[in-house]
Amino acid sequence: MTVRELAQKLGARAVCEPEPDRQVCGCYTGDLLSWVMGRAQADNVWVTIMTNINTVAVATLADVSCVVIAEGAELDEAAAKTAEAKGVNVYSSPLSSYSLCAAISDLI
Repeated sequence: MTVRELAQKLGARAVCEPEPDRQVCGCYTGDLLSWVMGRAQADNVWVTIMTNINTVAVATLADVSCVVIAEGAELDEAAAKTAEAKGVNVYSSPLSSYSLCAAISDLI
């Protein structure tokens, strides 16, 4: 499944989508950035409420397929521009992290 297909099925809004055809292989959720860097795997969907520039840096280092920001939190403009430039797909959802992970588990 691609990140675009997943986002559509979740009803998530694209914040930036530079690589919409990237494949999804698993999911990781967490908000402690150092923890995510060491545990998220390449091509995972990363579900978080973190919305600053460091989120983009961690997504790049972990090579996740996309970031889904839960609880309706919004990525700031500078971070969104950096995500676009770095090729990081970012989506936003009003759902909780738990609800997103449960839905992702059902889909992949």
